[in-house]
Amino acid sequence: MSETNYDLVIIGGGPAGLTAGIYAARARLNAVVVEKMAAGGQVLTSDWIENYPGFPEGISGADLMMRMSDQASRLGVALEYEEITAVDLSDPVKILSLGDKTITCKAVIIASGASPSRLNVPGEERFIGRGISFCATCDAPFFRDKVVAAVGGGDTAVQESLFLTKFAKKVYLIHRRDALRATKILQERAFENKKIEFVWDSVVTEIGGGLTNVEKVTVKNVKTEETRDLAVDGCFMWVGIHPNADFLAGAVDTDKGGFILTDQAMATSVPGVFAAGDVRATPLRQIATSVGDAAIALHSAEAYIESME
Repeated sequence: MSETNYDLVIIGGGPAGLTAGIYAARARLNAVVVEKMAAGGQVLTSDWIENYPGFPEGISGADLMMRMSDQASRLGVALEYEEITAVDLSDPVKILSLGDKTITCKAVIIASGASPSRLNVPGEERFIGRGISFCATCDAPFFRDKVVAAVGGGDTAVQESLFLTKFAKKVYLIHRRDALRATKILQERAFENKKIEFVWDSVVTEIGGGLTNVEKVTVKNVKTEETRDLAVDGCFMWVGIHPNADFLAGAVDTDKGGFILTDQAMATSVPGVFAAGDVRATPLRQIATSVGDAAIALHSAEAYIESME
């Protein structure tokens, strides 16, 4: 098994990971960003971003992440596309396992992000990729002139539902409460969109269909207990997220949801280990907050590394 040593390993190549990489390159640290999928993270699936400073006309998630990736590349940020399967963070020299090789380092920044949560209802597993999706930007064109369900009430659910209306002829937006949680400007756009029908105070209890496609979702009103079937061709879900932190196996302290606990310097419960972005326990998960977390985390990691030398 081969072994490579770095000053710093940054786990995750989304906005937080790439920002940490950019700052690490400018600090002349021997660092690497390890990403198991594609650089950009969940932002790659965002249709349009209007709240990231510096882009008054807005920018697509893919374009924004391409710019971040290009900036990192120009600065010489090392990027490895591998999955970290296990870690040993207990000693001053941190050990990370990547399949058939090992990386050792003095400090780690965990910026592995988060993934969409599931509904955990009958039919869900069966139809994932066959009518169930977590990404309107990716899959909306498959539902041109069709009827779809969308589940959730936050910014992502409303933004993605609005995007769905560019293709679908109707969108049922199902929310367990009687008011949306999304920002007001998104709510206003949704209420004005005639293709969106709101299904309030309701949860999805089952997803049904044929051999290869979704045909209906069963919803229950949480106040009246009444159930009914909605005839749909697909179902999009945005009901929260869970941290991409299984590989840590309890190596650092987390909250009840599994999100990593840090102090204001982004330091975790383990010396030399820091966290940034959506994987961290934080009151707000946005690109801007991920970038800010990463800048602080790198500053703290740099100081830690210097203290060891």
